[in-house]
Amino acid sequence: MLNAHLLKLPEAAHQHRHDYHQLVIGVRGQAELSVEGSDARLDTWSACLLPTEVRHDYRGDQQNHVLVINLDPYVPALNSPDHAEYDQLAPLFERPRTVNLDNKLQGLVQFCAAEFDRTPDNDGLRRHLSAGILHCLANRVQSQSQRPRRNRAGLSPDTIRRYVMENLHKKITVQDLANVACLSVSRFHEIFRSLTGVSPHQYLIQIRLDQAVQLLTSTQLSATEVSYRTGFSSQSALTNALRKHRGTIPSQLRHLNSAASALPLEMSAVLELSEDLATKS
Repeated sequence: MLNAHLLKLPEAAHQHRHDYHQLVIGVRGQAELSVEGSDARLDTWSACLLPTEVRHDYRGDQQNHVLVINLDPYVPALNSPDHAEYDQLAPLFERPRTVNLDNKLQGLVQFCAAEFDRTPDNDGLRRHLSAGILHCLANRVQSQSQRPRRNRAGLSPDTIRRYVMENLHKKITVQDLANVACLSVSRFHEIFRSLTGVSPHQYLIQIRLDQAVQLLTSTQLSATEVSYRTGFSSQSALTNALRKHRGTIPSQLRHLNSAASALPLEMSAVLELSEDLATKS
């Protein structure tokens, strides 16, 4: 039997356990759960799976709201191995864990939460929508378990860099990068910094400046065009970033480009003069 409801977790910590599986999904604000000594933080991009009889502590901030879906493992309709739904939903509750929601699933959760709030007495609607969330989550968990593990967080720096390079001329937020990694912003920030040694914002600035320097020293593009191609809001924004982080400005880099371009001509003139002097002597 499925039942679901929206609730606000208390700010003071509480502890309990229950004889049914439970899925807790962040809808608004943040909440904290401690399950068997492991702490989990819930926001709008994460969910916690709690198998039956697992003792857990929980608390939330002032703005928190969570969507709680309870699944009774003893109801034949879902607990029977002959039932197709059992094979899809049972693996979700093999162990306690926190999972991250992708864009589509997060959107589904927000939609369902709004429907629960709009029609709080419609039990049939809540059961159907809850089953949909569980099945979508089960499909994702199954797909993730079949993929080769890239690192402890499933975060690929190469994937992030490729996304940044493909969208360099656009405004890119940390939320955008977290979405690419299918992580919450806070979790993405933590894991990304541990893997790269810099924050996502610093990483974005470094790539933008690297590409700007390359264009200024190897092409004849105007500084305005370079600033557009590398995602700076204006030429002055590019100039300020170069001065702050690289100790230079576009005109100095452009001068280096001009000097490098003139060097072959100067060397050619020296060679011609040498040959002329050799002929006269």
